[in-house]
Amino acid sequence: MPRIYTSNRASERELATPDLVASLPHRISDIPTLASGGGANAALRHGARMWTYAQLVDAFTHASRSLTAAGVRGGDRVLVVGENCPEMLALLFAVSSIDAWPVIVNARLSAREIAAISTHCTPRRRLFLTAASSDAAAHATRAGTEESIVIPAMPAVAMSARDDACKAEPVHDGSARQVAALIYTTGTTGEPKGVMLSHRNLLFIARLSSALRSLRPSDRVYGVLPISHVYGLASVSLGTLYGGGCLVLQTRYTPEAMRDALTGADALTMLQGVPSMYAKLLDRVESDGACPAVPLLRACFSGGAPLDPVLKRRFEERFAVTLQNGYGLTEASPTIAHTRLDAPRGDCAVGPLLPGVEARLVDARHHDGRDAPADEAGELWVRGSNVMLGYYRNEALTAATVDAEGWLNTGDLARFDPDGALMIVGRTKELIIRSGFNVYPAEVEAVLNAHPAILLSAVVGRAVTGNEEVVAFVQLRPGARTNADELAAHARALLAPYKQPAEIRIVESLPVAANGKVLKHRLSEGISRAVATPS
Repeated sequence: MPRIYTSNRASERELATPDLVASLPHRISDIPTLASGGGANAALRHGARMWTYAQLVDAFTHASRSLTAAGVRGGDRVLVVGENCPEMLALLFAVSSIDAWPVIVNARLSAREIAAISTHCTPRRRLFLTAASSDAAAHATRAGTEESIVIPAMPAVAMSARDDACKAEPVHDGSARQVAALIYTTGTTGEPKGVMLSHRNLLFIARLSSALRSLRPSDRVYGVLPISHVYGLASVSLGTLYGGGCLVLQTRYTPEAMRDALTGADALTMLQGVPSMYAKLLDRVESDGACPAVPLLRACFSGGAPLDPVLKRRFEERFAVTLQNGYGLTEASPTIAHTRLDAPRGDCAVGPLLPGVEARLVDARHHDGRDAPADEAGELWVRGSNVMLGYYRNEALTAATVDAEGWLNTGDLARFDPDGALMIVGRTKELIIRSGFNVYPAEVEAVLNAHPAILLSAVVGRAVTGNEEVVAFVQLRPGARTNADELAAHARALLAPYKQPAEIRIVESLPVAANGKVLKHRLSEGISRAVATPS
């Protein structure tokens, strides 16, 4: 029998009973109604705008009617291009409430990237939140939108023509099988992967996120992590609304805005972010010469990227609040483990598993599913109500990632401390995590290789304080001439900002094995050394 790990916290056992899981709401669109507290409590704040729970319910109810009138059916995909704002959440609930699949896309992606996602998911309608995002407005102009939907209390939403060739997917009455959101990440081949997350997946994480953060209606939680990414969607947004708190939405992150949000009578009580956000906030307050008083801030959580112990210590010394840590991935909706408020840690363990989540440590060397030796780290496999339905239109990849018994292979190496805390010790993938966003080298390499001067490229990650950077090595075609600035401009036009290389090094030749495979470990080993040739 395989060795299976679970949370050993007796106080949380009731959170994972089958009866409680079965009692979750039917659809994620039930969350604002159930958590409304009569409807008068503040649900969303965005600058000077504020929506109560009743107003949020009213907005998404009107939006669902408008979408139905526009021909959107259950099982259709609806692409929503924008940035964090109340309308994005209203449309998420509206689309999912009629059993269509919301595909939330960050407007900061390039036109090429959005086109690839759209081509893959074939949406019935494409919606653009032009009032909240100039980038979304630019995408709408390129798309040639002529229609719009008008909803009370919301700016008009630009809408593409209906695609009558869109084939609706089956609709499932049960929450465990019906898709609530299609979240796109980029595969190692550079092609987009659509992660199908069910209503049960997202509701399970929303409820646990609310309970384990001890959320209450008086809480104000920072909503700057993009709703288009699963951390910002499930844990931050849905988790906060599940607990009846107020989500303070911010369209884009700046350390100055975060600093200012921590002060005043309506200051934040809770922060959730990626390590780079905390690092930039620290740099900002240290350059100010004084740290603002934050008497209302009671909890801070880090996730989406490895937490550096120096950053953790600096933050806690400066703000006198424990920086909690967690771990997950899109395919797990996303949370697998995080530290607890009543058990702060001095190290960078990602804490106990969530209640109801099981884990195995598998010997990655033999690829036969056997347990890793007891004294060694192993490849982390997890199982629970948070594990995705699969990758859209990619049954082979789904089967290679989630086995017949429901075990999800995370591709990460981990071990458990004697007290049950999970430690992530490395990655079996080449994934680079930049500011909490996944960057797959193959996608960046594909863009660089499209430049006429480049023969071959290789992309690796470089650790910096609280973050990772993308570094590209390029080998030019014989006789070709270019420079790093020209290549950077080429990448800027085709890649989202977080995917763009922080440094591009032009080298005489890339190290390759006899089979022609680039030896990336050699590039990583010498990444701090100057290997560029004059350009």
